[in-house]
Amino acid sequence: MDRPRFPFGSSVHAGSAAGVARWAWVAVATVIILGAVSIAKAVVAPVAFALFLIAQVWPLQSRLQVRISALPALAVSFLVLMVAFGSLASLVLWASSRVGRWIIANLGRFEALYDQAAAWLDGHGVAVAGLWAEHLNAGWIVGVVRGLTGQANTILSFWLLVLVYVILGLLEVESTARKVQALPNRNAAHVLYAGTAQAADKIRRYMVVRTLMSVLTGLLVWAVAVLFGLPLAAEWGVIGFTLNYIPFIGPFIATLLPTLLAVVQYETWQAVIAIFVCLNVIQFVVGNYVEPRLSGRALSLSPFAVLLSVFLWTYLWGLSGTFIGVPITVTALAFCAQSPSTHWLAVLLGSPDGTVSGTHAGDAPKREDSGPKP
Repeated sequence: MDRPRFPFGSSVHAGSAAGVARWAWVAVATVIILGAVSIAKAVVAPVAFALFLIAQVWPLQSRLQVRISALPALAVSFLVLMVAFGSLASLVLWASSRVGRWIIANLGRFEALYDQAAAWLDGHGVAVAGLWAEHLNAGWIVGVVRGLTGQANTILSFWLLVLVYVILGLLEVESTARKVQALPNRNAAHVLYAGTAQAADKIRRYMVVRTLMSVLTGLLVWAVAVLFGLPLAAEWGVIGFTLNYIPFIGPFIATLLPTLLAVVQYETWQAVIAIFVCLNVIQFVVGNYVEPRLSGRALSLSPFAVLLSVFLWTYLWGLSGTFIGVPITVTALAFCAQSPSTHWLAVLLGSPDGTVSGTHAGDAPKREDSGPKP
């Protein structure tokens, strides 16, 4: 049997000093780039989100521009984007406000539950009352309120900047595509043009899969809440649907919140445990079995690469990186698949069956190609 050949040298046993040095420099450059991206989060993250949204909206705008001029098409596309965001935000606000009002109306139950837990812990030598008084005071509450206000202002400024980038980007898609096709370096033109088209197509498919899985998760969470007679069943379904767009962290919160409500709703721990188990089974099956395989096949991305993307970009950018980490990795591998020198990386992190879509630099687009394909 022939020995497998790898891109780290001419063969498994031919790792020359030059090859080792080359890949050492690649590793160092990767670390430096990731560090710079983390430090420049305030600048780079809005651009990344804007490009992500442009990839979603551009097919609509390109079709509209066949019938109407560019500016009206931009206005309609931007309106559709705002309606989609507004609808999602309205669902989140509706569900969270209903849950918040229910919690306020049932504060007595939470206080009684706390008193029971505190009494049990005090009986076992854990002074909860002292810890509560020490940490939960007026200064702590003021600090929390200030932190939430600051976060709200930061999020608002972030999304306003993203929307400005989206408008400017949609206006320049066609001109940028023409500039790329006109580059004298045909290999570079191919990598940029074909890589962008492939990345945008995969990101759109990723969002379709994620939306379908979010709908499935929301329906299953609603069904469990109805089955156990849990209050606010529709609200929990909406929360499960929206939070499923945030990998790993969102499903955890969507499981934790109904379980906490069940603790004060039911007198027996068996019912609480049953709800907790059912919700976790839903999240495990949908989030760890169905969705990774569907999104992995749609993106030519291995489940390992999906998981690595989520944790890496969460570490670099926090919650925003959790959401956009997979699309960033998809984009990077789409560009890698276009060049023979980096095609091996797209194969290595591609789908489990080893298939990766993409062409090589010899198939660079001709200058007379019509229309951009972002």
